[in-house]
Amino acid sequence: MNPCLLIPIFEHKDEIGGVARELERFELACLVIDDGSGPETRAVLRALERAYPWLSVHRRERNGGRGAALKTGYRLAAQRGFSHAIQLDADGQHDAADVPRFLDAIASDPDALVLGVPRFDATAPRSRLVGRQLSRAMVWLATLSFDVVDPLCGFRGIPLASAVALLDAVRTGDHMEFDPELVIHLQRRGVAIRSVPTRVIYRSEGLSHFDMLRDNVRLSGVYARALLGAPGLLAAHLTRRIGGAAWHTR
Repeated sequence: MNPCLLIPIFEHKDEIGGVARELERFELACLVIDDGSGPETRAVLRALERAYPWLSVHRRERNGGRGAALKTGYRLAAQRGFSHAIQLDADGQHDAADVPRFLDAIASDPDALVLGVPRFDATAPRSRLVGRQLSRAMVWLATLSFDVVDPLCGFRGIPLASAVALLDAVRTGDHMEFDPELVIHLQRRGVAIRSVPTRVIYRSEGLSHFDMLRDNVRLSGVYARALLGAPGLLAAHLTRRIGGAAWHTR
């Protein structure tokens, strides 16, 4: 097992330094994917590269969206020989102290996709909590499984071989819809899902790139397409069950 840290960033110049300081203790290589940030954020990232030899920045010249940055990061990490990526956000909402939990989960099941399950405090808006429940229900219907406890949390452990193979085979979105889309596709391909509880700090004053209209439309599109494929998934599941029962009665 050869894990790394992976952080997509777009203009979180005020938060990324604190995230890096929290991650230093783990002595893991960290890839920061700069998704076309402006000069002030680029300057902060250059300073971090000088300060932390274990941190390297890969710059995308144009902002392509969260999904585009993550896909770049998965491929780059795999090319550099890493087996897994511990993915977390640049805005400081994820508790870096939980990185060992993800490493332990990966070590116990290296082929699994490890998903963070947020533990919000009282500051989390009710709208966010309701939205997460709706997404959970959509993913359960789309996968015909309760394996996925939370499809949205950006703190997760990625098995890079499975992720890159998926990206080579399936077209996926480039924005906020990518996180649940990846989960649905990998689960349908038979990748085991593991869940890790993790504290998430909601920062009302923080910079969010979630567009309530466009990103909700994109998420709805992912769930609609996944649900359209669910009957075929159910038919295949029933065929396997019936075939297995017939075999045992012979």
